[in-house]
Amino acid sequence: MDFAYLEGFAAGDRQVVAEVLTLFREQARAWGGSLETAGPAWRDVVHTIKGAARGVGAHRLGDACEQAEAVGAEGLPGVRAALQAAVAAIEAYQARS
Repeated sequence: MDFAYLEGFAAGDRQVVAEVLTLFREQARAWGGSLETAGPAWRDVVHTIKGAARGVGAHRLGDACEQAEAVGAEGLPGVRAALQAAVAAIEAYQARS
């Protein structure tokens, strides 16, 4: 996670950063459930996650989503792992703030 990216984008406003990261974590719970199986909407979910991830500085997650879009459903385990890692990093960051 590149928290400096998000902090810079939010012009250092800690409240905005906290709100964005809290919203991301809430959405991640819903996304996680949508990624359990390769149902018909998985590509849309992965594309949504990719945009949100890049917006908050979760570059590894964005890259995992891009790879899944390219290779197909076999890329979903990488997306799930990167999503879990991003949420864990956000939780640790918020605990320090």
